Amino acid sequence: MGKSWIELIRPSNVLTAISDVLAGVAIACLFLNVTLPQTATLFVLCLASMLLYTGGIVFNDVMDAELDRVERPERPIPSGRISRRSAIILGTASFVIGVALSLLIGLPSFYMALVIVLLCLVYNGMAKHHFLFGPIIMGLCRGFNLLLGVSVLPTALDYSYVALVPVLYIASVTTISRGEVYGGNRTALGISALLYAIVIGTLVYYAGFYSNLIALGAILAFSLMIFIPLLQAYNQPQPAKIRKAVKLGVLALILLNSSWIAISGFWSLAFLTLCTLPISIFLAKRFAVT
Repeated sequence: MGKSWIELIRPSNVLTAISDVLAGVAIACLFLNVTLPQTATLFVLCLASMLLYTGGIVFNDVMDAELDRVERPERPIPSGRISRRSAIILGTASFVIGVALSLLIGLPSFYMALVIVLLCLVYNGMAKHHFLFGPIIMGLCRGFNLLLGVSVLPTALDYSYVALVPVLYIASVTTISRGEVYGGNRTALGISALLYAIVIGTLVYYAGFYSNLIALGAILAFSLMIFIPLLQAYNQPQPAKIRKAVKLGVLALILLNSSWIAISGFWSLAFLTLCTLPISIFLAKRFAVT
C-alpha cells in the first residue's frame, strides 16, 4: 500500500518543484543584486512548493479517476489500491500545509501559494482537456511556482515577467502530452519545438547579458535533453515516443532552473539543484512521471 501512495504523488515530479522556487529566489537576488536568504527560509520555501505540487498531482488523479478507469486502469485510484476519498484527504492536506508554510515566509508568498492552489484546481477540474487553456493554465502553475520563490524578496516581483519562461515551457510539454495515449500529431510537436526554442533563446540572452557564459553548459545540456526525444517523437509520433518526450521534458525542468541559478551566479546552489536530477531520474524509472 505504501508504494501505491508514492506512485500517486509521482515523487520524481515533486522534486522538480524544488528547482522552481530556488530558481525564483536566485532570479530575485540577481535582479536586486543581493545575497541569498537564510537556509531555513529556503528549506521552508522548498517544502511548501513540494506540498503544493503534491496537492496538484493528487487532485489530477482524483478528477481523472473515471477517465483513468478506461485509459489507465493500472493507476492507484482506478485500480482500487487507494480510495478516491483518501486521495482527496491527502490532496487537501497537502494544499493546506503548503499554503500555511508559505504564510510563514510572508504575505506575498502566501498569495502566490493561494493562486497556485486555484490554478491547480481550475486545471484539473475544467481546463485540462481544452486544447488552448489546458497548456496555458498548466504553464501558469509552474510560472507562479517560480514567483513563489521570487516573492521571498517582494520588491523583485516587479520582474514577474520572467515567469513567462516556465509558462511557455510547460505549455509546450503539456501540448506534447496530448498524444500519450493515442499518439501525437506533428503540428502540435512543431509548436512545442518553437516554444522550446524561445525558452532556450531567452536563457542564452540572459547568460550573455549578465556575462555568465559558463551557464551555457547547463543550457546546452537542457537543450539536448528536451530536443532529442522531441525530434524522435516528431519522426515517430507514437504513444511510447510521446511519453518519453514528456517524461524527459518534465525532468529537464531541473536543468532549466539550474541554468537560471547559474546565470544568477550562485554556483553552489546551481550544483545542489542539479544534484536532484539523478535522484529524479532514478525515481522516474520506478514510478510514473505522467
